[in-house]
Amino acid sequence: MSSFTSKLNPNPINGSNDSNDSNDDSIDSDNTNTTTNNTTTNNTTTTNNTLPSVETLKSRPTVHIIVGMAGSGKTTFLTALSRTLPDAYIVNLDPACMDPPYEPNLDVRDTIDYSTVMSEYGLGPNGAIVTSLNLYATRFDQVMSLLESKSSASHIIVDTPGQIEAFTWSSAGQIMTELLATSFPTHLTYVVDTVRCAGPSTFMSNMLYALSMSFRSRLPLQVVFNKCDLADAAFLKEWMSDYEAFSGALDSASDSYYDSLTRSLGMSLDQFYSSLEPVQVSAALGTGIEEYVGASARRREEYFEGYLQDVRARREEQKVKREVVARKAREDSMRRLEEDIEKGKGGGEKRKDQEATP
Repeated sequence: MSSFTSKLNPNPINGSNDSNDSNDDSIDSDNTNTTTNNTTTNNTTTTNNTLPSVETLKSRPTVHIIVGMAGSGKTTFLTALSRTLPDAYIVNLDPACMDPPYEPNLDVRDTIDYSTVMSEYGLGPNGAIVTSLNLYATRFDQVMSLLESKSSASHIIVDTPGQIEAFTWSSAGQIMTELLATSFPTHLTYVVDTVRCAGPSTFMSNMLYALSMSFRSRLPLQVVFNKCDLADAAFLKEWMSDYEAFSGALDSASDSYYDSLTRSLGMSLDQFYSSLEPVQVSAALGTGIEEYVGASARRREEYFEGYLQDVRARREEQKVKREVVARKAREDSMRRLEEDIEKGKGGGEKRKDQEATP
């Protein structure tokens, strides 16, 4: 049995352009290479080599890539957000999600059969998620074409696997993130379990993960402290703005390596914290979502002021490097040609001398 489901409409892309229709779009699964766990994409990596104009990007919806540790309430948060933004177009990229509480407009499960991937390749749960995303990435050019046609949506919300590293640190996740970010104003939304961050070491672990995602993607990052109906996130915000408060929360009598390291990391992350604007929500109660939407609008502005300019600068730098390499190759080729010509002349004169000798 193929890893790709056979229930799909044979058309490459089908469905209504109405972003409020649920489960209305699917991606064709035919003619896709499924031979390796490390599937890469020939078609997606060459898509969108030319960035849209700023005017075009400003006319397009904001993409929220929702990431978070398993159990952080990421999917519940997405569900609450979708109720606040009823015209949002929802994309599910979690192939192992059994029964999401929201209605996705585009669902990886309609194209990839997670259970079949697991059995066909002899993989465990996490390996099957990574391979499913790799396989889906081979059709992501169709996803991009479909999303670009959704002119009626003001927001595109992307749900990702709870096994966060399967998306944030996989090649498929990087490809999909970069394609979205070069076609739409995009930001990462990192959902954090407030209750589990009561300990400074767990809080620091979450912040280091946030830093790694921000550093890897270079996208604007919105931190969301969830489950604030169970624990107020004011103390976390205080830890981010006041190093002394964070240091005081550690065991002052302890001289352990881990406490010393945590203090050092807290001091080192001061500049990173200053770039963040965390919001606190209760996804279960639906509170704080409006505050998040306002913060998301500011992350959209950061996209234009920071990320987009950075991408253009990096592409221009790469263009210059390619031109330098090409010019050097031409010069080397010309030099070798001239050397060959000189050798040819020398050989011809030698033959003439030999012929002239009695």
